[in-house]
Amino acid sequence: MKKQIKGSLSIIVATVIWGTAFVAQSIGMDHIGPFTFQAVRCLMAVLVLLPIIAVSDKLSGKNFWRSWCDPTLWKAGFLCGTPLFIAVNLQQMGIVDTDAGKSAFLTAMYIVFVPILGIFRGQKPSKWIPISVALAVVGLYFLSCAGVTAIATADLLLLGCALAFALQILCVDMFANKVDCIRLNCISSLLCAALSGAVMFLTETPTWEGIGNCIGPLAYAGCLSMGIAYSLQMIGQRDMHPATASLLMSMESVFAVLAGWLILGERLTPWEGLGCALVLIAVVLSQIPDRKKTSV
Repeated sequence: MKKQIKGSLSIIVATVIWGTAFVAQSIGMDHIGPFTFQAVRCLMAVLVLLPIIAVSDKLSGKNFWRSWCDPTLWKAGFLCGTPLFIAVNLQQMGIVDTDAGKSAFLTAMYIVFVPILGIFRGQKPSKWIPISVALAVVGLYFLSCAGVTAIATADLLLLGCALAFALQILCVDMFANKVDCIRLNCISSLLCAALSGAVMFLTETPTWEGIGNCIGPLAYAGCLSMGIAYSLQMIGQRDMHPATASLLMSMESVFAVLAGWLILGERLTPWEGLGCALVLIAVVLSQIPDRKKTSV
């Protein structure tokens, strides 16, 4: 029970940070490109996590360097970091033309994708999945298509982001109990920084002035969102049931809407508000287990 409470608190704190980070990411796009933002953000996360790991190792009596020599850790880092790289950059590109609240709700579609992708791991979906998918499709229509003749490119980018996040969640679920979660996040962040940096130099023209102008949002999104929150996600998934963790993670969309309203003064149209409500209901239903399964 104590582990479940610890896991729940870890996930809740992570979702608050992620939700408010949408505002930081939105503000950051006023000064630098998406790949520049993610490259610097992820590098900041690594620089924050390394001293945390060193202090933790010293307190627990571990050898700092020897603990990095686990092949499973590096395998997990690359498997978790690759979809994370795709997800965060698609998200950042999508945020350019979408407000923080709407971005968060589209990103929350990963909660629907997770149980569907679980089929390929031999996990039979619950009876609620068809209902949740139908609700999500209707919600996405109201959120993205009502009043327009075509789906916006940003919406498609954010849906791709949600699919990539679903893959990252499943990868974390595979390795969270096998490796050091903070080291796992550090390697994932390092891979994200390297890949984002490579694309940055190919497609963008980063400047120190541009980076300096959004150092605050970068620090928040890097140190707190990428460094602390993703570590909390991995710790939370280790200590609690994956369905409960996913359900709690979906609440980041609610915190993002509140943050966008309080900080950026964003407003959703009635149709977009209805779409957000339907998507939130869909992600909740997608995580309800069948009674027959829970009673076995």
